[in-house]
Amino acid sequence: MNDKKKIIFPFVFAALVLPVSAQKIVVEKATADCGNVGYDMPVTAEFRLRNKGTRKLVLTDVRPGCGCTAVEYPKGEIAGGENFIVKLTYDARQLGHFDKSVRIVSNGSKEPLFLNMKGVVVEEVTDYSGSYPFVIGNLSIDKNDIEFDDVNKGDTPHQDIHIVNSGTTMLQPNLMHLPPYLKASVEPQNLRPGRTGKIRITLDTHKLSEYGLTQTSVYLGNKPGDRVSQDNEISVSAVLLPGFDGIGEAQKQYMPQMIMSAETLDIDFDGKSKKSGTIEITNKGRTALKIGSLQMFTGGMKVTLGKRELQPGQSTFLKITVYRDGLKKVRSKPRVLMITNDPDRPKVVININAK
Repeated sequence: MNDKKKIIFPFVFAALVLPVSAQKIVVEKATADCGNVGYDMPVTAEFRLRNKGTRKLVLTDVRPGCGCTAVEYPKGEIAGGENFIVKLTYDARQLGHFDKSVRIVSNGSKEPLFLNMKGVVVEEVTDYSGSYPFVIGNLSIDKNDIEFDDVNKGDTPHQDIHIVNSGTTMLQPNLMHLPPYLKASVEPQNLRPGRTGKIRITLDTHKLSEYGLTQTSVYLGNKPGDRVSQDNEISVSAVLLPGFDGIGEAQKQYMPQMIMSAETLDIDFDGKSKKSGTIEITNKGRTALKIGSLQMFTGGMKVTLGKRELQPGQSTFLKITVYRDGLKKVRSKPRVLMITNDPDRPKVVININAK
């Protein structure tokens, strides 16, 4: 006898399929979608039902639709108000779509109750649990936030989003609303159920107009023509650094040098809706320090800087105000970015730890 892995899909039901007056067995959803299952790996849909009536319920005739399915159900009396379970198991010995049912006749209704299980039997099932935590329609993806850090003019870096078709039909994944500085390619263009693919996003730094942080959102469709919404949003950010090529150590001693009192800001709301913290910035160099860009990676914050240009020996304060409710809506870690003319620190990121 072959050992077979048995997959159980729990389905919790608690509402009516038929009107209350006609049916005393309650179930919320009569169809269980099992998704993709492996060939010759029996799959079980577990239905939880309840006797809504006050009298004892007896399931007098329980019949699956074909010999490839088996059913488990309570053989004795079911008290009024009691919950019970019906399990329907399909042997999965045929590739392709399946839609199996069981017919239940009881003393609680003149009409039979039908429970259904459906899905697709595939040659191989990809286990994407834990590795693909984000779901967009029938696509599961491994990331929904792309960051191109520390890029320079002329670079063309790329990042990959790995995808899985977790549905039961063929999909055509595509990225929508790409700005001119981003390109995307999808492999394969037609993604079968249970199969994995890859979306490659490439950044053209020649088309970035400003140093510092550039942010945008692109949208992942399951097929061409899908609508754009927050549900299929993928955020993309790039940090373009100013170039200091050709500057030697001897020259650096005559350039600005930025010193900060802290590079991490710890915020404890302590029941308040907002809190602020300050960081002192000092120019220890021999020429003027210029902070050309001051940006936030996320919302939920406000930043103010006393001076954008510091002469040698001068100091200023960076004030960061964090809003508790605003941070609840952000998708990535709250940070503040500064772009400077200090050749050793052209990019400074201040991390915000809020609790």
